Amino acid sequence: MAEQTIIHPENLVYSRTEVMTDRELHYCPGCGHGTAHRLLAEAIQELEIQEETIGVAPVGCSVLAYFYLDVDMQEAAHGRAPAVATGIKRVHPEKYVFTYQGDGDLAAIGTAETIHACNRGENILIIFVNNGIYGMTGGQMAPTTLPGMPSATCPSGRDVATMGHPLKITELVATLPGTHYVTRQSVHTPGNARKTKRALKKALQYQKDNKGLCLVEIVSNCPSGWKMNPVQANKWMEENMFPFYPLGDIKVPKKNIGV
Repeated sequence: MAEQTIIHPENLVYSRTEVMTDRELHYCPGCGHGTAHRLLAEAIQELEIQEETIGVAPVGCSVLAYFYLDVDMQEAAHGRAPAVATGIKRVHPEKYVFTYQGDGDLAAIGTAETIHACNRGENILIIFVNNGIYGMTGGQMAPTTLPGMPSATCPSGRDVATMGHPLKITELVATLPGTHYVTRQSVHTPGNARKTKRALKKALQYQKDNKGLCLVEIVSNCPSGWKMNPVQANKWMEENMFPFYPLGDIKVPKKNIGV
């Protein structure tokens, strides 16, 4: 009979949160989506709101989020997650409602839904994963693609003169009176992951207090779309994405919640 290994709680480094299923993630190696999922799941578990939480996942890399998060989920048409979340929250105002969206979904086809939900101050959380490219559909240029950054539809790099400037959607919505808490974080290091988790917990707690719309942007990499390995992608993100999309709080309530 094999000896049984006993792991003492004080020696436990990692355990899977109960809010994530045991289904294998479909994301590419090195992608930040899996980490973002885990942080969101941990925040939900620590706040003890699993049974009261409803998520909305639209089209994009995040479309299968309902396979991994063990909460009530609703799929939305491409870009329409904030509109769907608005309907859910108005019917069930006691629930915690979030959307989980990529940059192509949120800042391109969903621009109107995003802007107007923020302007109305809908009491929901928008989680915005920004990797500067259309990851799921072949690596096309997105509204967030950097100047000079190559993609499948601009192989020579984004030309601002003909293709316009990248859209800093997070700074834009921070100016709207309906937004309560707006921040930009990342998940590429343990320290940054902890900051992102704190931001997600704050946003969910503000929703309980009916404060208005919260938006948490997570700048991530896309090793497959960027044609890099994960280590190269993280380095490129630090050197190129963060200078253009600086991390940190953009709009913070006067009275902050300590979590």
